[in-house]
Amino acid sequence: MQVERQNLYTKIIELLNQARQNVAQTINNTMATTYFEIGRMIVEEEQQGKEKAEYGKRVLKELSGKLVVKFGKGFSETNLRQIRNFYLLYSIQQTVSAELGKDQTAPDEFKNEEIADTVSRKSINQQTLSAQFKLTWSHYLKLMRITDVNERNFYEVEAIKNNWSLRELQRQYDSALYARLALSKNKEEVISLGQKGQVIEKSKDLIKDPYVLEFLGLPEKSFYSENDLEQRLIDKLEHFLLELGHGFTFVARQKRITFEEKHFKIDLVFYNRILKCFVLIDLKIGELKHQDIGQMQMYVNYFDREVKLEDENKTIGIILCQDKSESVVRYTLPENNEQIFASKYLTVLPSEKDFIKIIEN
Repeated sequence: MQVERQNLYTKIIELLNQARQNVAQTINNTMATTYFEIGRMIVEEEQQGKEKAEYGKRVLKELSGKLVVKFGKGFSETNLRQIRNFYLLYSIQQTVSAELGKDQTAPDEFKNEEIADTVSRKSINQQTLSAQFKLTWSHYLKLMRITDVNERNFYEVEAIKNNWSLRELQRQYDSALYARLALSKNKEEVISLGQKGQVIEKSKDLIKDPYVLEFLGLPEKSFYSENDLEQRLIDKLEHFLLELGHGFTFVARQKRITFEEKHFKIDLVFYNRILKCFVLIDLKIGELKHQDIGQMQMYVNYFDREVKLEDENKTIGIILCQDKSESVVRYTLPENNEQIFASKYLTVLPSEKDFIKIIEN
C-alpha cells in the first residue's frame, strides 16, 4: 500500500510538472508570436510614410504613448523598436536565407532603414509562428544581438533542445561555444551547425578545444592540485555536464582498475548515450606529456577489452590539460586515431583577444 501511494504521488508530480511546462511554453509562444505580429504592423505602417526614417520615429512615439497608458511601461519606444527589429530579423531569416548563405552575415537592420523595402510584409500563418517561437522574449532579445546568422541559429536551436535558461544561454555565448565547435569544421559543416545545432555522430563530434570551466571559480594560473580540480568538477557536476555537451551521464570518479597486482585510478568516467560508449577523462595540471597520452591509451584499451559490452562502441579518452604541444599529441597517437583526444581547459572566460588567438591557432 505504501509503495502504491508513493507511485501515485510520483505520477501526479510528473503530471503537474508537465502541465506547468506546457503552460510556460504556451505563454512563451503567445508572447513571441504577438510581438512578431505587432512588429509586422509597425513596419507596414511605416511603409506608408514618404520619409521613412522620420515617419517611423513618429509612429513609434505616438504608438508608445497610447500603449503605455493602456498596458504599462513595457511598451516604451525602446521596447517597440526591439519588437520591430524582432519582426524584421526573423522575417528576413525565413525569406532570404539562401542569399545570406553567401557570407553568413545578417544585414545590419539597426543601421539601414531601407532594408524594410526588401522583405515581404505578408503575415505568416499563426500556427507556423507558434511552432517557430519556443523561447522566452528575453531569450530572443539576447539572440537578436548576435549578427552572424549561423551563430544566432545555433544558439537558438541549442537553447530549445537543451531547455537553456537565459542565464545558461548567456554563459554558453560568453564561452564562445559556437566558435569552439566550429573551429575544426569546413564551410558546409558550419552551416549545418547553424541549422541543426550540435549533432553527434562520431567521437570527434564530442570534443571541444578548449573546454571553458569558469564555473569552477578557480583563478587563472594559480596553484591548485589535480585533486582540487577533480573535486570542483564533481561539486559543479551539472555545469560540467552542460559544458561536455549532449548525452553525457556520470558513472564514477577515481575508477579503480587492477591487473597483475597493479592499481590505477581513472579520474572521471562518463557514458555517452548518443554514441553508446564510455568516455574517460584524465585531468592534468601543467603541460601534457607523452606519458600522459600513453596512460590514457592503456585506460581506453582496458575498458574496450574488459568493460564495454559487445553492442557498445569503442571507448573515448579525453585528457584535459592546461597546456599541450600539438606535435607531441600528433606523433604519440596513431594517424587514424578516433579514440583519444587532448584538449586544453580554461578556468576563466577568455577575453575577445584570447579567443581570436585560439581561432587563429
